[in-house]
Amino acid sequence: MRAGLYARVSTHDQQMLPLQRRAIRDSVSRRGWTIAVEIKEIGSGASVRELRQKLLEAARRRDIDVVVVWRLDRWGRSMADLVTTLQELRDLGVGFVSLTEALDLTTPSGRAMAGLLAVFAEFEREILQERVRAGLAHARENGKRLGRPPTASLNAKQVRQLFRAGISKAAIARQLQIGRTSVRRILAAPIFGTGARKRAQNRY
Repeated sequence: MRAGLYARVSTHDQQMLPLQRRAIRDSVSRRGWTIAVEIKEIGSGASVRELRQKLLEAARRRDIDVVVVWRLDRWGRSMADLVTTLQELRDLGVGFVSLTEALDLTTPSGRAMAGLLAVFAEFEREILQERVRAGLAHARENGKRLGRPPTASLNAKQVRQLFRAGISKAAIARQLQIGRTSVRRILAAPIFGTGARKRAQNRY
């Protein structure tokens, strides 16, 4: 098995990086797997994990068979992001192992656990939606003008990069958690040439 290793720490907790790498490498060695890719990332909070994208791209190219991380929160920015990326890896036939939670999606029991994560993600979405509805209702009661922030446009660069990498619009929308309509709008923007716009309109 060719393993892709991913270790991530915050900018204020960099001393944990050697510990993560050692634990991940030891686990891979015990299983007799080969290290094909190793990613080390330093960031803060729930910011976009840019280097993690390289590991996902390796999975899409079938350069790795399994992703190994130290802990789930090192990999996912949120429960929804975690479930989305695990679903993509499963669709690609790439396993996933998180050492701290003893989650191993290369086994039947681990794949069952992934199903539970999806349930929790849906629960989290429902709670957030309820909070949003309550917040909007409160804003209306106080006479505030409501409008949709241009969040999708902030992902324009990533959308184009993923599209050029051969990722479908539906997969891009899932990964970046934006609507398919927003993805199509970004890809059809003037920055693309005529040929690229035509491909964007035809790809699903």
